[in-house]
Parts: sequence; C-alpha cells; structure tokens
Amino acid sequence: MPARIVETRSRKLRVLQAELEAKVELTSGEKSGSTSSAPDARPRSERKPDWIRMKMPRGEVFFDLKQRVAELGLHTVCESASCPNIGECWNRQSLTIMILGGICTRSCQFCDVPTGRPLPPDPEEPEHVATMLGELGLRHTVITCVDRDDLPDGGAAHWAATIRAVKRRSPELVLEVLTGDFKGDTGAVDTVLDASPDVFAHNLETVPRLSRQVRVQASYARSYAILQHAKSRGAITKTGLMLGLGEELDEIRAVLRELREIGVDILTLGQYLRPSPKHLAVARFVPPVEFDTLKTEALALGFPHVESGPMVRSSYHADGQRDIVLALRASQG
Repeated sequence: MPARIVETRSRKLRVLQAELEAKVELTSGEKSGSTSSAPDARPRSERKPDWIRMKMPRGEVFFDLKQRVAELGLHTVCESASCPNIGECWNRQSLTIMILGGICTRSCQFCDVPTGRPLPPDPEEPEHVATMLGELGLRHTVITCVDRDDLPDGGAAHWAATIRAVKRRSPELVLEVLTGDFKGDTGAVDTVLDASPDVFAHNLETVPRLSRQVRVQASYARSYAILQHAKSRGAITKTGLMLGLGEELDEIRAVLRELREIGVDILTLGQYLRPSPKHLAVARFVPPVEFDTLKTEALALGFPHVESGPMVRSSYHADGQRDIVLALRASQG
C-alpha cells in the first residue's frame, strides 16, 4: 500500500499506513536481536536530547481533518509552521487555523511559514473558518494569522469578520485569537477586540536583547505595548516565549516580571526547534527541570495559568484551557 506524504516547507515526513507501522517500529531497535541504527549525521549541537519527542502524524482522524482543511481552502499554522505537535493535536481534533492566506510579509528567523507577496484576503475565508470549526464542534480553539504589512489595517477588519462569523456559527465556542503586532497600531487592535474574542494572544517570542535578531521586522517594545493596550481594554491576554535562542535566565525572569506588571493572564514557555538549516540555530536545549522551575516562578508572580515544557507551543493544549478562560472572564466582571 502506498505511503501517505505530509509536505512542509522545510522537510518531508513519510507517514506509513497502519500495516507498515509495525515494521518501522521493528527497524527502530525493537526487533529481537537487532540493535543497529543509522548514525546521526547532524552536528552534535543540533542533536535533540531524549526529552524532545515528536509523534508522527498518523490515523484516520488526522488525514480526515487534513482533507477537510484542504477542501475549504484553509491554512493552518500547524502545517505551515511545521509544528512538531501536529500528530498529537490533530488526532484530538485540535488545530490552529491560520487566516489571511499562507504567505507572510515578514521573515522571522525562527518561523517556517513562507515569506513573500501574498494575495488579497479571501472574502469567503471567514465563513469557511466558521464552517470548519462548526463541523468539529470544538469547545475551545485558536485562530492565528500571517503578518499582512501590505494591508492598511494589517488585516484587522478581516480578523473581525472571522471572529464574528465563528461566534455566529458556534456561540458556545471559547475563541482565542493569536495576532500579529499590526505595526503597533492600537486602532487595529481595537477593531479585533470589538469583535469580542475570548482571549487576545500575541507572542513576544524572546527577550528584548534578541528580539530584533529573531523577529527582524518586529520589536519587543511594540509587542509589549500591544499586550498592554489589550489588557487596558479588559481583554484576557496571553503571550509566549521560545527558549534556547541564547537568552539568559535573568533575562527571562525580567520579562516575566514585566508581563505581570501589565496583568498578562496566560503564559507559554517552550523550546525553540530549528525548522531547517536556513533558520536560526538552537543555542541550547533547555532541560525539563528548568521549564518546571520557570513555571513555579511564574505562578508565584501571579500568572493565573502557565504552560511550560520543551514541546509547548503557543496553542499547545489550548483546547484544555476553556475552564480557565471562563473563570478569568467571570472574575473580571
């Protein structure tokens, strides 16, 4: 039976049918009497430690979801950004739809989303997104986007149309939006917030010292101001940092303190993984104990919820945060 192929920009993952999977497991060292394995040709600094484990995409739920996304002409950050958790999340029917097309106007050095000149926004996309999420019957989901610096409002009006379409179709759905920085335009942020998403998320990604190198066309100060503005509007706010890019522990702690000063509610901390040799190299693999320590410290600072671990991404396990978001919303009036 032919193999199924999952294409990404930086690599090709070969996913075998169920009857071939047993053979794969045997050749990985589980076969009795066999201990041989192919040597790891990557530089030692790029070899992933034992605690970095990715689940290969497999199963009918995964491929059915992939087919439906394609039928509706939608994009997901799970595929476009080569997320290592796609196999685990999609088999739970947990996906992050990416609106405003599949081509970004920015060239962040950590991200696998293609950079280029995008097409105009699809006016049917908001309804397609609402249809997809309605079919899945989700209780909580995340929508994100590419950066659209080519649009006067950065795509804010399209964002608002998408949020409203989803809310009409799935009024009980807790909707988290993960937006760009709109070049610091708080009016564009207001357009998004006026459509009433349940969570407003925007990622700082790294510490101030590394921000320009990692995100190129963005800045820490601008992203911080966007989060501060959203919080001043009464939004439940969320942000995330990647670790392992060369930041120091004291720099991370300083960022956490600054985030709590403006009342950010939800924090994610995860390991940066290099999508391809063309991206920023990993400076170090942060051990799980450090993620645990930072989680403890963040909770002590007052963050209501923290996801911290090597495989954590901004949307990782977001589908399990519904009750947390509802409790935050109730406590804020």
